[in-house]
Amino acid sequence: MTTPTTAVTPRSAAGSRLLNKVPEVTVWFWIIKILCTTVGESFADYINTTLGFGLTNTMLLFTVVFAAVLTWQFRTRRYSPFPYWLTVVVVSVTGTLYTDMLTDQMHVPLWLSSTVFSALLVVVFGVWWLRERTLSIHSITSFPREAFYWLTVLVTFALGTATGDWTLELTNWTPARSVFLPLGLIAAIAALWRFGANPVLSFWLAYVLTRPLGANIGDWLASPKTPAAPGEPVGLGLGTFATSLIFLSAILATVVYLAISRSDVAETHEITHVPAVTTNPRRERTALGAFGVLAAATVALMVWAHHQPHVTCDPTGQSETLPACKKAALTSSQTAAAVAKYERLTQTAIAQDKAGTAAASHATVQTMRDDWDADATSLQAVDNATWTLLDGQMDAVLKTYAIDHGGIRPAPAAEQEKQLGILLGDLRNHHF
Repeated sequence: MTTPTTAVTPRSAAGSRLLNKVPEVTVWFWIIKILCTTVGESFADYINTTLGFGLTNTMLLFTVVFAAVLTWQFRTRRYSPFPYWLTVVVVSVTGTLYTDMLTDQMHVPLWLSSTVFSALLVVVFGVWWLRERTLSIHSITSFPREAFYWLTVLVTFALGTATGDWTLELTNWTPARSVFLPLGLIAAIAALWRFGANPVLSFWLAYVLTRPLGANIGDWLASPKTPAAPGEPVGLGLGTFATSLIFLSAILATVVYLAISRSDVAETHEITHVPAVTTNPRRERTALGAFGVLAAATVALMVWAHHQPHVTCDPTGQSETLPACKKAALTSSQTAAAVAKYERLTQTAIAQDKAGTAAASHATVQTMRDDWDADATSLQAVDNATWTLLDGQMDAVLKTYAIDHGGIRPAPAAEQEKQLGILLGDLRNHHF
């Protein structure tokens, strides 16, 4: 799919020649867009997980970076490859993190976040159309239109992340297999665009689908060759850092080429290409019906895949992509033994802090955290209120050790002892 154009008013056409702030949609546009979405997946995982910066801190960091690069982009007078594509890279990471924040931290189901982001995208498009009477990217010639454009881009990345993750949750496909669904849908949309489908609709549908396509490519390249836990993805084992570096290098090389050749600048493209204007309403209606058939076929495929035998939960509770399998409630004696275990571990960590053996104390608390996660569903089944109270204090202890709280330093031993003492008191005073 190259340039999806529509007829524009003389005024907007003139504005496009003078101040259009986005690139012409050529094959280079789609190549670099997919590269950016892959970076959005792999680099967010690298900062959040590999470096241990933490999801919340990573999200806040990239929100600030996004605001900074977007300000740079707004201050340019016309399309310039470096600020534009830097903004796309950053918004790809930011949109990914917003969806991950809802899923991992706030435990919002993926079907719900997919629905909410879809509705939000419809609202953004509706307000954009009511105010500007066009959704064409060939007339981004004013601050309001550019603001609508980047808001739409942000929502599409969040939506693409949610729908892509939801697809994997429903089907349990491997990253390599999951590449084919968005790739096939994009190919079908391109074919319908060539037939005469509405170019604006075709463009934004393909734009959303590049997000799960790029993310699946990133997961396939970065995931280990053997699963880290039941249901975890497998791939080529390059790791998130190597994958991010490869794709960031490819993006930089492509942007340098575009900056030199100016082949994606609207003025240059208009000189060397004949505009492809869609003017056949009958073909647009036919293609719209085909889009409906394509959507129905996709839903049918998802339903079929969902009902195929596959792993739907992780018995270890360690998977990042599958929910932990539900466990039966512990018996009273099992619950008492579990609480006694955590009391012993807490006392051991306090004694190690007092002895000045910080590394040993950290290892003990790490073991306590791992056991607590493994027992979580069984203890919740006994008494969710008590588990929630203890889980909150457990998290306070982990924070003093900088465990699962990237970007902070461990607290002094006295503060660690204090929080461990509170946890020990809670374990003794609150019974399941």
